[in-house]
Amino acid sequence: MTADTHFPKRARDLPHSLWEAIEAADVVIHAGDWVDAALLDQLETRSRQLLAVYGNNDHGSLRERLPEIARAEIEGIRFAVVHETGDAKRRELRCAARFPDADVLVFGHSHIPWDTTAPSGLRLLNPGSPTDRRRQPHGTYVTAVADDGELRDITFHAVPPRS
Repeated sequence: MTADTHFPKRARDLPHSLWEAIEAADVVIHAGDWVDAALLDQLETRSRQLLAVYGNNDHGSLRERLPEIARAEIEGIRFAVVHETGDAKRRELRCAARFPDADVLVFGHSHIPWDTTAPSGLRLLNPGSPTDRRRQPHGTYVTAVADDGELRDITFHAVPPRS
């Protein structure tokens, strides 16, 4: 899972470790703010399956090619993907009401890694950004295993700063 790549404004390429994770994954999730369709082209080529949305910084062909909200069932888990969820305050309750038919919501926009569960059981995951860490100590992306209705081994991977 990744988001907020802001390619090529924040980086000329994705980190090598993220490309390795993308090529190893059965499904890649991108929660928007690509900025350039060239990265979408690369992910479509290098991933087995791509579940992706556009973000507020995505225009033109990105909005033509990607939805605002994407949904898929993966190994018995109902995923929803959206770029923006609004303010962090009451996010879990707001998203549970907006996505009552999802088990996991992957979102972006803030560049801040996030992993919480709403009282309804909806899991909210923001992978952060691998290329624009903003106020975070490092960039991040997430890997996880979807297996027989369970999402496990959720790992936030630190991306070292570019030198």
